[in-house]
Parts: sequence; C-alpha cells; structure tokens
Amino acid sequence: MAALEKIVFFGTPEFAVPTLEALIEAGRNPALVVARPDRPAGRGQEVQEPAVAAAARARGLELLQPERVRDEAFIERLRALAPDVFVVVAFGQIFPPALLQLPKHGAINLHASLLPKYRGASPIQSAIANGEKKTGVTTMLMEEGLDTGAILLQEEVEIRRSDTAGELSERLAKLGAALMIETLDRLEKGKLKPRKQRDESASYAAKFSKEDGRTNWALEAEEIYNRMRAFDPWPGMIANFKGRPVKLVWGVPMSWEKGPSGFTGTYLGLRQGKMAILCGGDTVFGIEEVQRPGKKPLRASDFVNGERLRVGERFA
Repeated sequence: MAALEKIVFFGTPEFAVPTLEALIEAGRNPALVVARPDRPAGRGQEVQEPAVAAAARARGLELLQPERVRDEAFIERLRALAPDVFVVVAFGQIFPPALLQLPKHGAINLHASLLPKYRGASPIQSAIANGEKKTGVTTMLMEEGLDTGAILLQEEVEIRRSDTAGELSERLAKLGAALMIETLDRLEKGKLKPRKQRDESASYAAKFSKEDGRTNWALEAEEIYNRMRAFDPWPGMIANFKGRPVKLVWGVPMSWEKGPSGFTGTYLGLRQGKMAILCGGDTVFGIEEVQRPGKKPLRASDFVNGERLRVGERFA
C-alpha cells in the first residue's frame, strides 16, 4: 500500500485544469502546485497567468512558478517537501534527473495520445492532421526521455469527423482527469502494472508554428480539411487572396461533377453556399466561412460578392 499524502501537481495550460480539479474533488489536494511563469499573450501582449496558476490561486493552493525546474533552489524546495508523487499534465519543461528522483512513488504524466504514438509537443493536433480515427490518453511513469516512460493506464476515444483540436482537447482533458484519479487509486492499492513502451512503434508530434497554418493547395482536399481542424483554434488556416491574408474558418471536401482542371488554388465557383477551390489530385475543397484580419467572419457567398470573386481567380 502506497500512501499518497503529499502530491505535487505540475501543469500550465487549460488542458491541465480538469486534472487539478479532479484531484481536489477526490480529496487529494496537492501540497503544492507548480505552473510556468506568467507570460505576455494575445494581440496586446498583456501579461497573463497560466490557467493552472489562476485555478490554484482561486482554490487557495500553494503555488510556485519557477522560471526553470532545473534550478537548484527550486529542487531544494521540493526536496524539503519530501513529496510522495508528482502529477504532471502539460507542464511544458523537461524534468532533470535530480527532480525526477524526488517523489517516493515517482512522477506520473498524463499524455494526450495512445503512447507510443505521438510522443512530443502536439499529439492532439498531429492525430487530427494525420487523419487518425482514434486517439486517447495515457498515464505513464516519467523518465529522462521524451514521453518514453512505462505506460500505466490508457483510455481510447474516437476522433469525430468534425472534431477540431480545441474540441478534442476538451474531451481528452476530462477523460485524462478521470484516468489520473484511477491511476493514483490503483497506485495506492498496489494494483498498477507498468508496461514498457515499444520504441519501434513510436511516432513523434513536433511542435507546430504559425507557418504550418499556411494553406498548401497542392494537398488533396481531405488533407486540407484535416489540417484546418487540427489548427483550430491555433494557428488557424491562412491563405492569400489578392495579396492579403484570409483565414479559412471552416470548409469541407466536396464532390465536383465535372472533372476540374487548372492550377491548384483556383476558384471553380460557388456551389451550395461553398467556394469550390481546386486542390491536389483534382480534388475540391469547399470553403464555407472566411475571415479577413480584424474583420468579422463572412459566409462564402458574402465574401464572393464583396470581393467580386470570379471563376478562375486563385488563392495563393
């Protein structure tokens, strides 16, 4: 039997908040919450505290926001606490060996994929962008490698056809919170059986950038659809029209009765309220809603009328 009286919770974004709340609801209040420092965010670059920091303050939990978790002063602070276990959810820094060795029963990480698939920074976006039909959450024992530790528990979930990264993230956060509580319960009862990951089956999910949101019309329509969903809410899918950027708010692959021809990115016409755009492999993507920077989103028909868009013009 493992008594888990001193839990240290590490987390930063909104994805981690459901697990923190689940710990509290289960009577497992963390002795300490650790979040990344406040950072400038948004268009105005105003300093904002991370979602986990805000949640910890609202609940009166002790909070630390170190610049780096490898700093000796921070490690000594945790060593003095003598933690039983770390619970880690989307914290955003690599833990050094000196930190991983502190908790009596190890550091347990919640990862938003079915490991060993999609180790790394963007498992949710990568799964959608690659057209996966299912994903899930994994609790694992942390070690020095990137998401390479032994698997504890997993829960699978279907990726819906219309799921955006934001929507799927919200579902996985709730699912992961419940899985973490089950993991701690089993750990305490001595009913966990860690299993080693199969490295030969591993794949990696690299961090995306704003550049990844640029629409590549040479891709087939289905691939563009997957990437549009993966990049919602960030960084968004951006194309250029008449030298100015335009965001593809929503669209879907569509059939085209005539064999389309021409350059990819060519506007083929307005059908069923959608702007039909020629993509790679002679496939067609139907844009339903677009948005110019600083403007409200527009239905495709309103954009066509406002821009006086003609068949044969191209989106870059």
